[in-house]
Amino acid sequence: MTLVAGGSFCVSARNGDILPGAAQGIYYADTRLLSHWELRVDDGPIEELQVVTGEPYHATFVGRAAPRPGQAESTLLVVRDRYVGGGLSEDVTIRNMSHEPAGCMVTLHIGSDVCDLFEVKTHRVHWVADVTTTAEERSLRMFSVSKGRGVRVVARADGTPVLPVVNPRLLVFRVVVPPRGEWGACLQANPIIDGVETAPWYSEKRLSPALARRAGQLFEWDKRLPKVTTTNTALAGILRQSHNDLGALRLFDPEHPELPPTVAAGAPWFMTLFGRDSLLTSWMALPLDPELAHGTLGRLAALQGTKIDPLTEEEPGKIMHELRYGARQDDTSAGGHAYYGSVDSSPLFVILLGELRRWGLHRAAVERLLPHADAALEWIERYGMRDGFLWYQRKTDQGLLNQGWKDSFDGINFADGTIARPPIALAEVQGYVYAACIARHYFAQEAGDTETERRYRERAAELRARFNERFWLPHRGYFAVGLDHDGRPIDALASNMGHCLWSGIVDRDKAGTVAEHLLSPRMFTGFGIRTLASDMGAYNPMSYHNGSVWPHDSALVAAGLMRYGFVEEAQRVATGLLDAARAFGDRLPELFCGFDRAEFDVPVPYPTSCSPQAWASATPIQLLRLLLRVDPWVPYGKVWLAPVLPKGFGELRISGFPLAGARVDLEAREDSGEVYVSGLPEEVRLITEPRPPASAGIRPCSP
Repeated sequence: MTLVAGGSFCVSARNGDILPGAAQGIYYADTRLLSHWELRVDDGPIEELQVVTGEPYHATFVGRAAPRPGQAESTLLVVRDRYVGGGLSEDVTIRNMSHEPAGCMVTLHIGSDVCDLFEVKTHRVHWVADVTTTAEERSLRMFSVSKGRGVRVVARADGTPVLPVVNPRLLVFRVVVPPRGEWGACLQANPIIDGVETAPWYSEKRLSPALARRAGQLFEWDKRLPKVTTTNTALAGILRQSHNDLGALRLFDPEHPELPPTVAAGAPWFMTLFGRDSLLTSWMALPLDPELAHGTLGRLAALQGTKIDPLTEEEPGKIMHELRYGARQDDTSAGGHAYYGSVDSSPLFVILLGELRRWGLHRAAVERLLPHADAALEWIERYGMRDGFLWYQRKTDQGLLNQGWKDSFDGINFADGTIARPPIALAEVQGYVYAACIARHYFAQEAGDTETERRYRERAAELRARFNERFWLPHRGYFAVGLDHDGRPIDALASNMGHCLWSGIVDRDKAGTVAEHLLSPRMFTGFGIRTLASDMGAYNPMSYHNGSVWPHDSALVAAGLMRYGFVEEAQRVATGLLDAARAFGDRLPELFCGFDRAEFDVPVPYPTSCSPQAWASATPIQLLRLLLRVDPWVPYGKVWLAPVLPKGFGELRISGFPLAGARVDLEAREDSGEVYVSGLPEEVRLITEPRPPASAGIRPCSP
């Protein structure tokens, strides 16, 4: 069970306990503050009955204690009302259902390893030697001097004293619960960061200002978003879950709460701003909430590289990979530390800025951020390009070995399974650079800057020609994953080339065979596109990047298929993903195993997959957009809208769709291709036919 509030989160068992030895814990500022939080009655465990979820940061765990002596059934109900935010607050209520008083010992077992989040994720957890536990009045304080971090657990109970602590990791209550009555206690776990204890967000059934603000933010988020009405109840549930999860994953700057939010990559491991993840999520979720794109671009621009630092891989103009707040011996920054080891964040920054321009949204912010896009493009040319392509190689042995979206150490490999050696030029990254150049070309065209327009048009055309020559494998009929350190094509059949359809870098005469490979049994499972084909040497359907299915990856492939006019193929991928979402209880996980649907008729979970996860949460929104074939071109006064809702999709109505600063309503139904639109600004002309596939290149339309 995962609860999320900004950068705080809690992972527990479904009875509310946090048990040592796994990834469970209470996390704040990329630190596991508590690794053990176990409630017991008379030294017996609490049996789970139900979890009642409310807001993303709130849940009520309903359970029962073991039967009383001489009884066959339990008569003690245990309710744990938990809030997460800047730590944890939990109201514990024990209700006695019998006719005689219940005398019992209630104990809370507490432990802290003050571990960095990545030590937990990579199974390198060790007990920090200098974590000391101090018993204070009604509280325990656990603190690591070397890391300057820890936690204080405070207990308050209904007229019940906390017994003297014998074991330094126990809070003990000696309780008499009256017949048909109840006993309660309030427990708080307050973070200590840099030696300073932070105030709880929630305390003794009263909302703190911080939690009240969070609740208000969720209320405002819900109120202003487009409303979707559909006869397809399964789709309605999936979209509602995406809506809720993206709301939970938004990040606000506590120093400047008036700024638009960014979006965290996912819980539990990535509750922080990422370059690639946050940019792609914002792009996919733009029809739902353009504020995410606005906030993410602004925050990443503020963190854009300004100097050369091999340890963080920072370079002038480079867009960062991730922002972290974990305790590090070499970090003295209270604002966290940025790591820049990503080859694709910089072109994706430009693509997202261009997308905001195409939708006619946040125009002043788009103009203000254009110099940052130029700096990102300059970084590509100055620091990343070699032989006409964008390459990556880590600067020290402390950095990520692979720096595209498949960033596991074995994620890039040849058809025979041999791992490719950096420097590497990835196929999809060349597509991102191509799309970034096109976006900048149109910025210049609209501004009347003919020299810049010409320069980026020529760059895009040259890159496209080189890519289709060097990356194409004519004897196999598909594109290489990339080029290795010797310039050899990395010849595995993988999903990366589907992103190349999305960006438009693929020549039309090659798109058909690419689509055939992507929808072949080797690649398409029935629920999504595998990251690696089933006949490749490194294939493993239970691996992270070598045969699993990533919903966002498959959604971008589907968008690419639709872009090139492969409607039926795009529909198959979209409906497969929506079927998977329904099987997962309406929430798509970060990834799932790549077994074929003919073998297992439900998708098989990947054990450590993040959920909720940002770009997986945005995937259903992207699928809806591509099935509606919404393609705005607001600067030129046009929007294409030509629905191809699959059979069984039902009727669909969207109210308050953001476009060109207005709120548009639209209606569509399956198989008809008809669409009804109202509220479109007068200066924008509706074109109720698909944008021609040939427009995937440099000049999609004339002004």
